[in-house]
Amino acid sequence: MENKFYNANHAYNYLWDHIIETGVDFDNTKAIFNCGFRIENPMDNHITNEDRNWKHEYAEAEWQWYLSGDNSISKLGTIYGKIPPIWVKMSNRKGCVNSNYGWQWQRENQLEYVIKKLRKHKETRHAAISIYDCKEHDQYKKDTPCTYAVQFTILNDKLNMSVYMRSNDLWYGFCNDQYCFSMLQKLVADRLSMDIGWYYHHAHNMHIYNDKLN
Repeated sequence: MENKFYNANHAYNYLWDHIIETGVDFDNTKAIFNCGFRIENPMDNHITNEDRNWKHEYAEAEWQWYLSGDNSISKLGTIYGKIPPIWVKMSNRKGCVNSNYGWQWQRENQLEYVIKKLRKHKETRHAAISIYDCKEHDQYKKDTPCTYAVQFTILNDKLNMSVYMRSNDLWYGFCNDQYCFSMLQKLVADRLSMDIGWYYHHAHNMHIYNDKLN
């Protein structure tokens, strides 16, 4: 498998073909395992594949929802004008979800902690944000976060970022996740007055749902 791509759309196109050609049948998907690769230009983050018909307006709305730190789906509805059914399905009785990553990185001031660590010591290995938390299994009945963690590293005066995921759906998840995570990388880089480096993306399980293969 190739492990270096110019931009997100390059990664998407390659992974689509690679999963179809080499993936195994797994829980109503075609899947590959331990999928890791680097995106050299993280801010070139629009998916332009015509078959995918990706909507920048929605991805940006999701990013703004994350920035709000409000994990209620009604907040997304206010920003986007409507609430996608997938979020309704995932929400709890209070209308909140665990997979609003902005809500996650604001818990315990994780984002500010990362920025302070990077400012204090450029070679820190502590600049990590935790998302999936096994201590919260009782809260994951309807919505289990797909991302384990995000970690930042400064190399050659550029801010690099690694994202580690337990599971990643290529059609929906990767397209919108990479947009929001690259925007997070830009946010941290801007706070540090630093240029952006590479974005490394790792998914234990990268898959396409069977209904998208037909």
